[in-house]
Amino acid sequence: MKAISVLGSTGSIGTQTLEIAQEFPERFRVVALSAGRNLPLLVEQISQHSPEVVALADDSLLPELQDRLNALPTDRQPDTLPQLVGGANGLNVAAAWDTADLVVTGIVGCAGLLPTLAAVRAGKDLALANKETLIAAGPVVLPELKKSGSRLLPADSEHSAIFQCLQGTPWAENASLSTGVPTPGLRRIQLTASGGAFRDWEAADLEKATVADATSHPNWSMGRKITVDSASLMNKGLEVIEAHYLFGLDYDHIEIVIHPQSIIHSMVELADSSVLAQLGWPDMKLPILYCLSWPERLETPWRRLNLTEVGQLSFRSPDPAKYPCMELAYAAGRAGGTMPAVLNAANEEAVAQFLQERIHFLDIPDLIDATCERHKSDRMDHPQLDDVLAVDQWARDVVREQVERGTRRIPMAAMAA
Repeated sequence: MKAISVLGSTGSIGTQTLEIAQEFPERFRVVALSAGRNLPLLVEQISQHSPEVVALADDSLLPELQDRLNALPTDRQPDTLPQLVGGANGLNVAAAWDTADLVVTGIVGCAGLLPTLAAVRAGKDLALANKETLIAAGPVVLPELKKSGSRLLPADSEHSAIFQCLQGTPWAENASLSTGVPTPGLRRIQLTASGGAFRDWEAADLEKATVADATSHPNWSMGRKITVDSASLMNKGLEVIEAHYLFGLDYDHIEIVIHPQSIIHSMVELADSSVLAQLGWPDMKLPILYCLSWPERLETPWRRLNLTEVGQLSFRSPDPAKYPCMELAYAAGRAGGTMPAVLNAANEEAVAQFLQERIHFLDIPDLIDATCERHKSDRMDHPQLDDVLAVDQWARDVVREQVERGTRRIPMAAMAA
């Protein structure tokens, strides 16, 4: 039985991980949970899984959580009440919990960086769903992995597809996970993208884009921030940087392909020209399960892929005019050092401003580009953790300053009002 710690247990990745733990109680037990502010759902999770420790990002909510647990009916009480911890240190405690074998990192954004590092330094293996860990802090994380011997298992669908395709190659036998060294026999990675909410829009029509438009994904049900990233294709640009760190391939050999059906989750081309792909219905539970069960595969009752039901698989190159964020991500990745951290933080803040309807969708790449330009003279090649955290905060401040003082495009909702 594998003991797991779930960081971000009330989010999409966390809830699906716990569903898997319930489906396979003989294989997985939950020993640690961390969450944000969704106390009703967290209490249900504690009741169902009886973790040993529970961490809340906001430690002011700990008394309320304790009261809710005490008020549970007898038949819903956990086997033993968990230790409750809070704040940034509490998240680190849950991440490095002694009895955990694997830590699922489902905390969104750079907030997940410090607890992920705590897990690595404690020698835990990680199911990595927080892409910012490598994007913002790859130069910091990779040496820590080498030092501790921790392994990163990619939990997002695209990198899991690559990881699965590489099983049975020389890489799987001889290379450690996430060392940043070139993967033997791997020539090219093709990351598939749904194309997001604006997949079928003309670039010129994006002037009309609203928050409601950008948060309506054609294939997936996700959080608002990641859905906007999908609409701008920044999510795929960030995945390019993550793939570089995970598999050691240079940016000229990592490509993005629009695949509207979202059945092929990514492809790899090997040295002999063979192309391998991993296929499946669009469902995050499969890559999460593979992380939890690796190197084994578990029998599931889940819906089986039927290609005759799918009918056709189509592909096209992304339009740079419609997706400028894609090129910004490649440029930041090639620059390296602290530039990807600035890109990521600027994007997070710009998307937040857009969701508040303070800027237009097309302002997002403009703000990111301007912030990255300002950072060029200060970019560091070999940053330490404090450097990454400092430039992350700097980039957020720069975006907010630009929004406050600059004349941005007027959001369509404001025009209608």
